[in-house]
Amino acid sequence: QVQLVESGGGLVQAGGSLRLSCAASGRTFSNYHVGWFRQAPGKEREFVAAINWNGGITEYTVSVKGRFTISRDNAKNTVYLQMNSLKREDTAVYYCAARSIGRGSTRSYDYWGQGTQVSVSS
Repeated sequence: QVQLVESGGGLVQAGGSLRLSCAASGRTFSNYHVGWFRQAPGKEREFVAAINWNGGITEYTVSVKGRFTISRDNAKNTVYLQMNSLKREDTAVYYCAARSIGRGSTRSYDYWGQGTQVSVSS
């Protein structure tokens, strides 16, 4: 299995930027597709973005398109989420997740990190 650790969260003013990282260990990272999800207080966890095993295919939820960019560096076993033009409604705990090639879907993953808090102030 693969272990995932998120980092890069913090407090930022509206309009600012953050870059989240998801570091993987345990198995060959290029065998996994990866997604980012978030969960705001009192709300269900929601899909944010996904990237396939080699970075050639990406997908975003409508609310972050044009503001967030998902990317990966398989040599570093890391996936990134660059978040620009942050809004208060982006405040949430952000989780990365992984699934083996051929399993699940962009909304269904086998492995999850512990999350990193992103707080956007006005």
